[in-house]
Amino acid sequence: MSRLVLAAMDLVAVVLLVFALYFPRHRRRDLVVAYLGVNVGVFAVASSLSSSTVGAGLGLGLFGVLSIIRLRSTELDQHEVAYYFSALALGILGPLAGTSVWTVGALTALILAVMFVGDHPRLLRRYRRHVIVLDSAVTDSVALTAHLEQLLGARVHNVNVERVDLVNDTTVVDVRYSRPRVTATGGRRPVDARAVR
Repeated sequence: MSRLVLAAMDLVAVVLLVFALYFPRHRRRDLVVAYLGVNVGVFAVASSLSSSTVGAGLGLGLFGVLSIIRLRSTELDQHEVAYYFSALALGILGPLAGTSVWTVGALTALILAVMFVGDHPRLLRRYRRHVIVLDSAVTDSVALTAHLEQLLGARVHNVNVERVDLVNDTTVVDVRYSRPRVTATGGRRPVDARAVR
């Protein structure tokens, strides 16, 4: 009976993770089937391993192998990696936890709650990251930061120069910045250029 309860809990949890959290926020359909398939597949394999003599060691090894294979097959953003590991963790948690249904339920709820809060659109919503190609070769970091702040109309926190092409006169930068806060009158607070790192 507890095995069926764990299976039902896993299905409810992965449906919430995928259809209530991930898809409404990111709208990437191809990862929906990946998250569902990985979760159910890992749950099925972990359930069969938990009743055999191989134990949890092989199950955790399977967790690592699946992670490496999946993460090397396509480029994923960091939030997609987090959802992927959450789907894996939910699938392996019930069969190999060796604890009560209530403990598994609490840990499942903890994973969902962390993903809900950590990926919430309002959390740190002013902070952005972009890879930008500039139509000039800039080698002075102070001038580059000032130019990016003027271009973005934002406070730049970190600039990582990926490539400077002196022949084609371009610069590729990975920039992390925060948009200015909107004041009560609808205007924006000015960018503080002194806080550049």
